[in-house]
Amino acid sequence: MDAPAACLFDLDGLLLDTEPLHSEAWMQAARHFGLALTPDQLLALRGRRRFDCAEQVRQWIAAAGLGVPSLEALLAVRQPIAEVLLPQALPMPGAPELLARCQGQAIPMALVTSSSRSAVALKALPHPWLAAIALRVHGDDPELVAGKPEPDPYRLAARRLGVDPRSCWAFEDSLAGACSAAAAGCRVHVLLPRDRPAQDSMALAWPPGSHLVQSLAEIHFDGRTPAGVRLSGQDCH
Repeated sequence: MDAPAACLFDLDGLLLDTEPLHSEAWMQAARHFGLALTPDQLLALRGRRRFDCAEQVRQWIAAAGLGVPSLEALLAVRQPIAEVLLPQALPMPGAPELLARCQGQAIPMALVTSSSRSAVALKALPHPWLAAIALRVHGDDPELVAGKPEPDPYRLAARRLGVDPRSCWAFEDSLAGACSAAAAGCRVHVLLPRDRPAQDSMALAWPPGSHLVQSLAEIHFDGRTPAGVRLSGQDCH
């Protein structure tokens, strides 16, 4: 495996352990309007932009025959909850060390996140090690046409770094993010979610050729294939 021209990192659930906190915020917000979100619904929200998630939750509320709040009303409930919870997020195991290894080997890096610039600032404040990634594509980036699972975020990050996305390694934990990176042409490494059985996570429709790992410590830049990697052969749905 050739060394990457650049490493492109998701944030939530990949570098920071925020996904359970995001899920809690969406659960509380949906419950406020009478809907109990299922584990599969919460999984479907991962990796997507806030407004895209809110629209999806509104559709689920409508499908349940409940009164559908406006986008603004739903987010007015959800955002204060998230703003209290998210600064509590801890680093994902091995994340600071992985960024340090990229720095040590002079591998360019970019953050490719569905979170807004303000949300990233809130979450990153307790984590100065994230400053190692200077180039960032946020979910509200003015140059971004479409968010994950579309390829636009990863293509934009690669263009700003001046590299071919096909020479980049992308690191994701969500199906939407992995599909976005694969569609951009990146080599995709998926950190399997820790809050689901590994067998269930591996059964998801990850993009063909995705490298599935259970720890960021399994990532090497010296041509070794990480122990425990399984290659998925399914298509994004």
